[in-house]
Amino acid sequence: MTMAPNTFTPDRVTKPAGAPRPGRGRRPYLYRDVSTATYATVAICALVAFGAIWWLYAKFGGMNPLFLPSPGQVARRFVEYSTTDLLADTTASFNRVTIGFILSTVMAVPLGIVIGTVRPAQAAIEPAMGFIRYMPAVAFVPLTIIWIGVGEEQKWLVIWIGTFFTQVLMIMDNVKRVQRELIDVGFTLGLSDLAVLLRIVVPASSPAIWDTLRITLGWAWTWLVLAEVVAADDGLGHRITLAQRYLQTDTIFVGLIVIGLIGLAMDLVMKVLGRRLFRWAERGNS
Repeated sequence: MTMAPNTFTPDRVTKPAGAPRPGRGRRPYLYRDVSTATYATVAICALVAFGAIWWLYAKFGGMNPLFLPSPGQVARRFVEYSTTDLLADTTASFNRVTIGFILSTVMAVPLGIVIGTVRPAQAAIEPAMGFIRYMPAVAFVPLTIIWIGVGEEQKWLVIWIGTFFTQVLMIMDNVKRVQRELIDVGFTLGLSDLAVLLRIVVPASSPAIWDTLRITLGWAWTWLVLAEVVAADDGLGHRITLAQRYLQTDTIFVGLIVIGLIGLAMDLVMKVLGRRLFRWAERGNS
C-alpha cells in the first residue's frame, strides 16, 4: 500500500479572500525621518494655523476682548512693552531660572547617579525624595520667606524645590537603565567599582541624563511665576502677576509668549549640544 505523496507545498497555500497583500518596498510611517526643510515647513504651518484660529475666535467668537485679546492687540502691547521694561524683566527672569536650575543640576546629577548604582543609598534616599516630590512647591513659598527672606535667594530656592527632587529620581532611573552586560564586562576585565562607574555607567547614561536635564529645564521655567510672586520688582512672572490685578490680559499673553520663546530657544540649544556631545548615541540608534 502506497501512501499519497505530501501535496502541501508553499505554492499551494491560498490566502483568504480580501486579505491585504504585504507591501513590497513600502516605507512605514512610524519613526520615518523627514528632512529639515519639511520639518520646519510643517512647524511653521502649524503655528500659522494656530494664530489664524486664535484670531478668528477672538474676532467672531463673541469673546470679550478684555478676556481674550486678539493677536493684533497682543502684538501692539509687545511693541509697547519692548520699549520699556521687557529687556530688564527678561534678563531678571532668565538669571533666576538659570541660577536655580544650575544649583539643582549640580546637586541632582551626582546624587541621582549614586542612588541609581548603590542600593543602600537608594533605600536611604529614594523614599524621602519620592515623598517630597509630591508636595506642591507653592506650599513651600511661606517657608522659604521665613527661612531666607524675600531676596533673590528665595526665588532661586523656589525654582530649586520645584526641580530638584524629580530631577534626582529621573537621573536615578537613567542610570539604572544602563545595560547590565556592559557592567558585567567591566567587572570581568577587572575594573574596580569606581572605574566601572566612571568609565561605563556615566558615559552610557549620559545621553539619557542630558535629555532629563533638557526636560527639567522646562519645568524650571514653569516655576518662574511662582518664584516672582513674592516681593519681586521685576521679571516676567512679576509682570504677569501685576497685569492680572488690573485685567491686562494682553500683557499676560505677552509675558507667556516671551517665556515660551525663551524656553523653546533654550530647548533647541540643548538639543543641538546633545547631538554634538553624544554623536555615538545617535549612530547607535540609527
